Amino acid sequence: MSDTRSAIDRFFAISERGSTISQEIRGGLATFFTMAYIVVLNPLIIGTGKDVTGEYIGDGSAPNIALVAAGTAFVAGVMSILMGVIGKVPFAMAAGLGLNAFVTFTIASVMTWEEAMGLVFLEGIIITILVLTGLRTAIFHAIPAPLKTAISVGIGLFIALIGFVDAGFVRKAEGTPLELGIAGNLTSWPIFVFIVGLLATAAMVARKVKGAILIGIVGTTILAIIVEAIAKAGSFSPDNPGGWQLNRPTVPDEIFGFHNPLTLFTEFDPFGGFVRIDVLLAGLFVFTLLITDFFDTMGTMVGVGRQAGLVQEDGTLPRTKQILLVDSIGAAAGGAGSVSSNTTYIESAAGVAEGARTGLASVVTGVLFLIAIFFAPLVTVVPYEAAAPALVLVGFMMMTAVRDIDWNDFEIAIPAFLTVVIMPFTYSVSNGIGAGFISYVLIKVVRGKARELHPLLWVVAVLFGLYFAIGPIRALLGI
Repeated sequence: MSDTRSAIDRFFAISERGSTISQEIRGGLATFFTMAYIVVLNPLIIGTGKDVTGEYIGDGSAPNIALVAAGTAFVAGVMSILMGVIGKVPFAMAAGLGLNAFVTFTIASVMTWEEAMGLVFLEGIIITILVLTGLRTAIFHAIPAPLKTAISVGIGLFIALIGFVDAGFVRKAEGTPLELGIAGNLTSWPIFVFIVGLLATAAMVARKVKGAILIGIVGTTILAIIVEAIAKAGSFSPDNPGGWQLNRPTVPDEIFGFHNPLTLFTEFDPFGGFVRIDVLLAGLFVFTLLITDFFDTMGTMVGVGRQAGLVQEDGTLPRTKQILLVDSIGAAAGGAGSVSSNTTYIESAAGVAEGARTGLASVVTGVLFLIAIFFAPLVTVVPYEAAAPALVLVGFMMMTAVRDIDWNDFEIAIPAFLTVVIMPFTYSVSNGIGAGFISYVLIKVVRGKARELHPLLWVVAVLFGLYFAIGPIRALLGI
């Protein structure tokens, strides 16, 4: 019997994974709208910071936010498309938050932008070699399935916290680490918009409305524009704590503009940093980038893959090597493009929640990022308060996997607990994974079951020990 499916369906195995082309397009749109903030936020981090010589990235003399935004969108678009075509999974890529701040405020503070991005490029090459030799895949497969589940749950809590914080629903406080709204009160129009968006999106998800996540983002953005036009809450600042976070939702004066992102690809120097500063310090910078990239991606793969139903019984994903290869190339591409390391985004879970199951969704997201190069002003219309409800609901969906952990078995329950709670509490996926690995190995050893540990788990635990000890080591060596 002949195969009547379209070429696109056959290539991405859309029907085999229980999806449809329209479902994949909808999922790609949802992922893009939950990730689009990076086109604005990444330039605000690396585009406004100075390197050791006092210059800005780009033309050097002044911040070139538009150029960095174009570069951010370009690399994210290309890498997301590659992930879809080669990895064939609904995982989109973009400049990694956290890593970009580390590059800006730590690495670039002691070297030039060209040298800092060169270290990012070098880290990407190293991690690509680890994939090609099979070591990165072997480490991924060596991790116990319950620990992978804990990673998924932890990311769920983490992404929900990101949503609450981004919307200003949860904020830093003077007397306590966090507080509700402004001084314990939900007294601002942007928070009102977030709450309405959250409740409306939750209701649609509960009723299993198709397109609930995307409808929620678009609908909440429209509500935000209307509210701002009437209430004029303005942008958030210390003097205006009730303002909009990130973007003020108004129709932009300019809707089209082009800045050539390829000009940024001439500004990286892989080995200059080792000449400018101590070789050991440069090596520690590369190691920190590598281990953060390595395990952030692993956690995202497991969490989003489980949500998509792609994780197999042994806790692995199909085409793991191809997924990790594209992700590794993304790190190198981010350094070469001077926009910081690109990595797989946990926000891809928004598209999965919308029904995405294949790489076609990532291709859609990537194409939208490329379009965003020309229409960057339109991307800035969406405030955090409109995108955050989707993150909170996605966090809920990912956390449901907690039922698969055997909480009566302390050998896995304690490492799982530490993995889950340390991620949101420290605002870092890598910290949670590291705590889980180290405690898992330690508990096995003290219970006399060291022989049950895969050799690679020992290596990973030691590496994470070094990762956590980088600060004390630098202090001890005076660097």
